[in-house]
This record gives sequence, structure tokens and C-alpha cells, in this order.
Amino acid sequence: MSRISNERPQPDKVLADIADYVLSYEIKNELAWKTAHYCLLDTIGCGLEALTYPACTKLLGPVVKGTVVPDGAKVPGTQFQLDPIQAAFNIGAIIRWLDFNDTWLAAEWGHPSDNLGGILATADWLSRTHIAEGKAPLKMKQVLEAMIMAHEIQGVLALENSFNKAGLDHVILVKVASTAVVGKLIGLTRDELINAISLAFVDGQSLRTYRHAPNTGSRKSWAAGDATSRAVRLALIAKTGEMGYPSVLTAKTWGFYDVSFKGNAFKFQRDYSSYVMENVLFKISFPAEFHSQTAVEAAMTLHGKLKASGKSTDDIKKITIRTHEAAIRIIDKKGPLNNPADRDHCIQYMVAVPLIYGRLTAADYEDNVAADPRIDALRDKMECVEDVQFTKDYHDPEKRSIANALTVTLNDGTVLDEVEVEYPIGHKRRREEGIPELIKKYKINLARMFPEKQQRSVLEKTLEYDKLLNLNVNEFVDALVI
Repeated sequence: MSRISNERPQPDKVLADIADYVLSYEIKNELAWKTAHYCLLDTIGCGLEALTYPACTKLLGPVVKGTVVPDGAKVPGTQFQLDPIQAAFNIGAIIRWLDFNDTWLAAEWGHPSDNLGGILATADWLSRTHIAEGKAPLKMKQVLEAMIMAHEIQGVLALENSFNKAGLDHVILVKVASTAVVGKLIGLTRDELINAISLAFVDGQSLRTYRHAPNTGSRKSWAAGDATSRAVRLALIAKTGEMGYPSVLTAKTWGFYDVSFKGNAFKFQRDYSSYVMENVLFKISFPAEFHSQTAVEAAMTLHGKLKASGKSTDDIKKITIRTHEAAIRIIDKKGPLNNPADRDHCIQYMVAVPLIYGRLTAADYEDNVAADPRIDALRDKMECVEDVQFTKDYHDPEKRSIANALTVTLNDGTVLDEVEVEYPIGHKRRREEGIPELIKKYKINLARMFPEKQQRSVLEKTLEYDKLLNLNVNEFVDALVI
């Protein structure tokens, strides 16, 4: 038996590359900055909509009821002022609750704006602390920069590395990305930052159990809040000078690759830049798992065609969903659906509702709508089939399509023309069409929580890109407090 060397190695390259990117890369791409602005507005809006759901709000607030942290971070849409770790959980949970914020699809999936929980909580807490100490607060430009970098770390790691195939949930990437950018915000040195990132990998990681039958459940709505808050905790631990674990990934037997990644090392398609934010996918029209977005859009079109011809879903004999492999793996689901989290990860449910009602909203996943017997009757008539070209185009870095096509056969034998949608409205290729709708969504979400005067004040501060960049972080958050 050979002895294991106790000589401390140099940090794994993956850790060093992330730290060096965060500390030294300069984001020059204007599209990345502008997209980050829209991403911020959309993400905040998603959080405000989630505040209308008691299942979400019951998880919010301080750990000990009534606690208010002087100079702590405030939670948009609430009156809570918390330590940055708990604030990150709160903000991260509301952002992700309704599955309506942005998406990144590759070998691994995920929602990079989940990182805003840790970013905004940390930046707001730092700003309020700085002001109390007579120093300048942070600007929103620093929040946008952290968002672009967190998107990039999470997204580039996801391009070639399938954590789901190892049974791990994608929120590990939220934890790693948030740790890196929060570490920069709180002023970690390069060595401290590498230590912090290593601690994120040393952690036990979330299983995907809560995203899949038969255990699908609401933890998938707060898992990212948990991950981004843990990142703030680890960055703060590293700030004390606490040691890291340089070969956390590569250590034989005990490292992440051997323990949690089936012995495989990470693979990389590209260097870190601002590619992910430039190409991120927005959920604009429907709060639905992203692999189904184009299917829902196609179903809306078919609803209109059925209505125009005097038909309804009662006249449907069969529906064929031509789709890509990832959709079949994640959201092709038969049998009973037990809760809203189960339903928004079932392509058949997400196609049935718009075919019947001509809409798909977050409320449509609730029990009262799901009780409509027409939904399950229609689900039973659906079949998913993989289109190999759709799968190929899904993985093509030049296309990154998320195509679905629906063919409806009626009881009388009539086959309606197939409706195919290759790119959802939130795709980079449809930005011109999508951004006005995204702004509309943002305004609707502001109106859910704030009186008209406050809505106008928020829009005046946030809609204009140049004005937002120079806004103090604490002023941005104060504008969003109830």
C-alpha cells in the first residue's frame, strides 16, 4: 500500500480560474451589461409575484421572530431587515418560488439569477454598513457586474458537466458562483477567495430528489435560496482567515470528483467571459419549466385554432409532442400529480392547461385548477417522442434552441397542422420581441405589491439603464420596501 503524501498541493485549477476571473476580468460587452439590467428587473419582479403565495411567505423573515438587524439587508416587498445570510435565503426563495426567473440550458440546467439572493443581500448590507461608518455605499453597477460573473461561472460550469446525471441538483452551481462573487464584494484576497470556493465544494450537496417523481416537492422552490445564503456564510467564514482545501476536487478517494462526480473531472467548452448573460433565456410569458416553454406557446396557438373552428379539447383524440431528449428526461410525466411543484414539471399538464383555458399562470398549478377532470383526461391522450434534430440543436452552442412541436388528432380523424416553435420568446434570437414583454411583466409584478405612486417611483429609478448603474444599492432596495 502506497503512502499518501501529506504535502499540501497547489489549489485545483478550477478553483484558481474562478477566483482569477472574478478578481481580474473586465466586462466590456455592452450586450452583457444591458441584458443584466433587464435580468435584474425581471428577477425582482418574479420575487414580488411570489410574495402573493402563502406557501412562500411562511418561510420568510428572521430565524427568531421579531429580530431586526441594524444596518442589515432589506428584503424587497417586505418589511424584513436581516443579517445578509438570512436575507439571501429570503431573496433567493422569492426569486425562485414560481419557476419564472431566467434559465440556462446545457449539459446541466439551472437559473443563474438565483444568485441575486446572495448578491443583493450582501451589497445592501455592505452599503448600509458603509453609510453607518461614514463611507460610500455600493452602486448598482457592482450588483450588475456580480450578476454577470455569477451567471458566467454557473453557466460555463454547466455547459459540459451534468450534475443531474450524478444525482446532484444544479443549485450546487448557485452556491459556487455566489460564493465567488459575494467573496469579491466583501473584499476577499485571492487566497481567501480560493479558500471560500473550496469550502463550497467540500459541503454535502443537494440531491435532485425533490425535482423528480415520486418525491417532487416544494423544496425545489427554496433550494436556490438555501444555496445562495450558504454561499454568503462560506464567504464570511473565509474572510476570518479560515483555511481552505486546495485539492477539494482532485484529491484521490476524498475529493469531489471521486465522491460526488463518479470519478469524472470537470470539462470546459470555453473560458469565462460574459457569454452566459448575453445568451440567457428569460421566462417571459409562462411560469413553466423551460423545456416546455415552446410547447406551451404552441398549445396557445392550437387553443386559438380550436376555438376558431368551433371545437374544444373534448374533440381531441390524441396529441403528439415532438420534443428534445432533455424534456423527456425531466418533464415527461404520467400518473397522478400531487402538488404545484409536481405540475410545473409535467409537460403534459403544461400543455393541457393552455389548450383548455387559453392561458398558463402560476395560479394554474394550484389544487383548484388541477381538480378540473379535463386536464388529466387530456394528459392521458398525449405522447412525447424525441426528435433527434431537436436534441442536436438544443446542444449546438450556435443555436441553443428549445424546440417543441404539437400535432393534434381529432376524434373524427382530422389531423390539425403541426405547430412547431423552435425558440421561446425569452431566447436571445427573439430579444427585440421579448424585451417589451419582459418590461410589461415587470410592471405587472410591481403593481401586485405597491401602490401607484410607489410603482412610478420604482420605475423612475430602475427602468433607465444609465440611471440605475449609478444608483446606490440601499436606495434601490429602499424603493422596493413595503
